[in-house]
Amino acid sequence: MPTEVLMPQMGESIAEGTVTRWLKKVGDPIGKDEPLFEISTEKVDAEIPSPVAGVLKDILVKEGQTVAVRAVVAHIETDASAAPDSSAKPQEEQQAPKAPPRPELAKRMEQAEPGVGAPETRKPEGTEPPEEGFDEDGQRVRTSPLVRRLAKEHGVDLSQVEGTGSGGRITKEDLLAYVERQQKAAAGPRSSAATPAAPPRPEAPQRVAAGPREEVVPMTPIRKKIAEHMVLSRRTSAHVTTVFQVDMSRIVDIYRREKDRFEKKENTRLTYTPFFVRAAMDGLRRFPILNSSVSGDNIVYKRDIHMGIAVALEWGLIVPVIHHADEKSFLGLTRAVNDLAERARTKKLTVDDVQGGTFTITNFGLFGSLFAMPIINQPQVAILGVGSIAKAPVVINDAIAIRSIAHLSLTYDHRVIDGAVADQFMAAVKRYLESWEDELLA
Repeated sequence: MPTEVLMPQMGESIAEGTVTRWLKKVGDPIGKDEPLFEISTEKVDAEIPSPVAGVLKDILVKEGQTVAVRAVVAHIETDASAAPDSSAKPQEEQQAPKAPPRPELAKRMEQAEPGVGAPETRKPEGTEPPEEGFDEDGQRVRTSPLVRRLAKEHGVDLSQVEGTGSGGRITKEDLLAYVERQQKAAAGPRSSAATPAAPPRPEAPQRVAAGPREEVVPMTPIRKKIAEHMVLSRRTSAHVTTVFQVDMSRIVDIYRREKDRFEKKENTRLTYTPFFVRAAMDGLRRFPILNSSVSGDNIVYKRDIHMGIAVALEWGLIVPVIHHADEKSFLGLTRAVNDLAERARTKKLTVDDVQGGTFTITNFGLFGSLFAMPIINQPQVAILGVGSIAKAPVVINDAIAIRSIAHLSLTYDHRVIDGAVADQFMAAVKRYLESWEDELLA
């Protein structure tokens, strides 16, 4: 039998994945662990290697199609699975009836989801399938664990939500749209609230007709996920931003002096990012409220610092995480930043690489931006933005001097962080950078 290629599960909460690109065509030879296709999930984009060596026999899932984890997306014909030439078989063997398909394979074929073209694994009777849950009346509804968790957080009865996904499955977009409509309805006149009404049905997505000089292009899976995450963050946190001007002259001098040595002796590229990571960690130790998250009416303080570093890619934005960043030396931070950025660009990140962040730094100054007001990366409570470093006239001791200046912005969740604390944190970061004393190898 040909070897089945399955949609991998890229994390416990991941219930489905989207095939974004096939790297091989039907009939192409492929080696074991050679990249076969690319996927996009709620957490990460990644290249998926071939489980075996052989020839790609068929492709069951088209590019852009979303299927459940463990669904068969392709078959690979291996030397061991290739059928021998029938002409070489004895006459009686050729005439022998074919063995019936294996019961478990036939069962999976019968359970294939209409329109997907690939069977999905079904749990034993009495357990909850990965794409099904229950509404308040105990009726089974099709959805993912992520959607069920969001429904529980927002107090939504899933039986009231109309699913637009394959086979009527409720997607995250369906749930968020329903929540938004409910919030708007609750904010309406009191008189209308006094008369109970049936829950509104989800509106069909509006189709935009392209004009003669326009082109309508569907959002990519990663762009959809970024949009969902950003809108959800704005709904969740009370965003406030404060901006500080920092004299980076000392850091610029160190960077220019050490840049070549790092590349030659340490075999790694020196950037400004590790400097900001070090300064931010010093501030987080002094003001641990910024290294926390909100859980209901509670504040969860994180003892470890897992630093997220936003990486801009051609196809979107991703935030890989340096776990236990506070335990690394400056050289270790430099290597970690470079490693994560490279693996993000080559789609080699794992789910663990993008989970568990407690604080995020985003450097929009790479393209010349002075400062911006970034959106908080949920479930964190703050994000540090780094603007461009450029020479500017400043007043020092009543005299005008030319210094290397950068603007740092901190967007914080005003539900748990007061303006005074946010400014004290930024003052500590500014002080650390302007009076840098660390050895770069420490």
